[in-house]
Amino acid sequence: MPIQRRVLLGLTAAAPLMLAGGRLRAAEDPRFTERTLGSPNAPIKVMEFFSLTCTHCAAFAQETMPEVKEKLIAPGKVQWIFRDFPLDRVALWAAMVARSLPPERYEPFIEALFASQDRWAFRRDIDPREELAKMAALAGLSRQAFDAALNDQELEKFILTGQQKAEDEYHVDSTPTFITQDGRKHAGELPFRAFAQFLGVDVS
Repeated sequence: MPIQRRVLLGLTAAAPLMLAGGRLRAAEDPRFTERTLGSPNAPIKVMEFFSLTCTHCAAFAQETMPEVKEKLIAPGKVQWIFRDFPLDRVALWAAMVARSLPPERYEPFIEALFASQDRWAFRRDIDPREELAKMAALAGLSRQAFDAALNDQELEKFILTGQQKAEDEYHVDSTPTFITQDGRKHAGELPFRAFAQFLGVDVS
């Protein structure tokens, strides 16, 4: 899904997220740590830039990702690195809530959001914040913590700064986009065998 508008990037000024003394916040706060699946020693590392309101991302998550996890990540061939790239305000909210959960609950929550995308992201007769709150409660996030997440300006800035970096450094302009550590890039969802071929992995 191509970027529909650039309003999000203007919501906050992009700035390095540092603490006094130059320490990265990620070293202190789990909200800012990298979200990954698989062994850090895997020979292939792939970043997925995704938006939680992207239907193509949801299709990949439901149709291709189960085989990727089973045949590439679990055997130690691939490490997966999640990269937030919200295309709209609702996707930004969802990303902020996901990062406010304990890191071990991040991927299952992302998977649940993609599986129920029609229910919380697109219906005109609901408040997406309330639907996200229900999903977050099932993942163990209290309403107080949920409200705090949506009002967390530091977390918002962290996500939007990462999105700007993806545009500037990797020229990401649609979701999902996949980039390997050696610079291979593909935009759009793929079936499993085509995706494995993109990664250069023999699954025959």
